[in-house]
Amino acid sequence: MRGVSRRGLLGLGLGAAAAMGIAGCGSSDTSGPGAPGPVRNPKNPKPGEKPAARPIGDGSTADTGPQPNQPDAPVPLQPGETPPQFVVFSWDGAGEIGNGLFPRFLKLAKDHGAAMTFFLSGIYLLPESKRHLYRPPNNPVGASDIGYLKDENVRSTLTYVRQAWLDGHEMGTHFNGHFCAGSGSVGRWTPDDWQSEIDQAVSFVTNWRTNTGFTDLDPLPFDYAKELKGARTPCLLGRDGLLPTAQRLGWRYDSSSPGGLQVWPVRRSGVWDLPLQSLPFPGHSFEVLSMDYNILANQSKSTTRGVPANYPGWRTQATATYLGGFRRAYETNRAPLFIGNHFEEWNGGIYMDAVEEALKGMTDKRDVRLVSFRQFTDWLEVQDPKVLARLRGLGPGQSPAGGWSAYMTAA
Repeated sequence: MRGVSRRGLLGLGLGAAAAMGIAGCGSSDTSGPGAPGPVRNPKNPKPGEKPAARPIGDGSTADTGPQPNQPDAPVPLQPGETPPQFVVFSWDGAGEIGNGLFPRFLKLAKDHGAAMTFFLSGIYLLPESKRHLYRPPNNPVGASDIGYLKDENVRSTLTYVRQAWLDGHEMGTHFNGHFCAGSGSVGRWTPDDWQSEIDQAVSFVTNWRTNTGFTDLDPLPFDYAKELKGARTPCLLGRDGLLPTAQRLGWRYDSSSPGGLQVWPVRRSGVWDLPLQSLPFPGHSFEVLSMDYNILANQSKSTTRGVPANYPGWRTQATATYLGGFRRAYETNRAPLFIGNHFEEWNGGIYMDAVEEALKGMTDKRDVRLVSFRQFTDWLEVQDPKVLARLRGLGPGQSPAGGWSAYMTAA
């Protein structure tokens, strides 16, 4: 995998990144009604307790019942109530490549009562020796712009995906081959192309036992076809082609829109549009997209290994970007904050450190909810449409006139 080519990304006009950002790929206070938070339902299995399993297909996955470690069911906001501050940390690819980042952030999430969304790349569960099984739309058989994992890393990824779901995190999809440039780019794909890509991603997840030959690992404890309710496309390209397919499949949200703002979301084609967002970028007059890669593109430009002497300053700037976006929302319109990441050690791993420090800096604030995209969608869907419309009336950094009580009572 280390011949990984986010090179398609690096070729997508990094000079424009400085103007708009490009697409790359503590215990919380749980008081207050109306929000899923880190409170765990006592009816869930005890930590370490294995739920009963009903094998599916070749035994790669199993139906083990409701997902453990989920918050209580959300309830509608009451008149005059201040909305929670939702934050979603999400991960593109979600493969353990031997750098220990997947378990690092599972532990961080557990330590701070956070749920996250992991957008799993299906081919990360497909051995390279079986690459001929992947037939990407408009690309050669077996092609992939992110490569394939070593067999031992496929094993590790299976272990941590299983743990992530049992810990209460969401498993979405980042599809498969991550094609960002040329005639085979996902930006050119039709709804039928996306259907094929999704079918293959699900197949790689639900048939890993057959494809790998591994017999000593437990099945993934969920029915992926049913669990899969949202996605992020490679490079944030191809959303218009994807949405008809997502709607047909009954997906609830998509996080592929490029250049979103810190405002309350809307549905597009029946699917919640939950984009990465433009955040204030310290030291600059422009904003940057809320993803580690986009911050990198504005720091070290066309390389993921910039000058080491710059790492401390870049780390501080990246942390301040996340926390600045958080504060802007938390202190004004309470729009949800969506942050995207990769399990990569770009520029010496500074973006991983920035994500960790930012998360820690958010957890001690009142009304903060560190949730998955699916949990946030659960909350949206029990709210009065008039309340959501009222929230959408506030722009980025705009405080409610007269304070939250007056503003939301009017809703």
